[in-house]
Amino acid sequence: MTDDAHGPEAPAEPGTVRPGGRTARVRAAVLGAARDALTERGFAHLDLADVARRAGVGKTTVYRRWGTVTGLVADLLLDMAEQAPPRVTTGSLADDLRANAHRVRRGLADPRPGALFRGIIAAAACDERTAEALRHFYAVRVDEWAPCVEEAVERGELPKGTDAREVIRAVAAPLHHRLLTGDGPLDEDCADRAAEAATEAARAGVYVR
Repeated sequence: MTDDAHGPEAPAEPGTVRPGGRTARVRAAVLGAARDALTERGFAHLDLADVARRAGVGKTTVYRRWGTVTGLVADLLLDMAEQAPPRVTTGSLADDLRANAHRVRRGLADPRPGALFRGIIAAAACDERTAEALRHFYAVRVDEWAPCVEEAVERGELPKGTDAREVIRAVAAPLHHRLLTGDGPLDEDCADRAAEAATEAARAGVYVR
């Protein structure tokens, strides 16, 4: 695959357009290559020319569209947010939060996604655009799962005024801490404990605004 024969395109901020056709295929190929490179080599060794080679596109296409490594990582995060799977609904707060915890754990414990997230977090620490994209990614995931807490409030399982988003963050936080510190295995027991702790804290009114 080579650069477009019709001349240079005007640069666009990553994530501000939803391309179709060839442009969509190029974006998918480049983001897939970036995901592989981050997983294998980490953020410190991520290189746009290497990503272009992996994706089978011209270097100028990658430099023109994404500009910088951090711009590419930011767009990768936006794509991940768009592709995130829907939440599970069980009708029980404890079961909903457990399902959430296990979904987070599976993503982080898998060697490839886990390495990818470590690379992205490293990028966010040194670039505000990537940091904003990371915040957006987590906001999308929290917003997807917050209704299970809101429904628990409506059922009378939780006190009125419970901050649903804080409950969801409380489920994921211990799992991300283990990923980043290596403090113990990211196993199913860890996910169960995170969900149970968040459930009990929510029932006790810890997250009431």
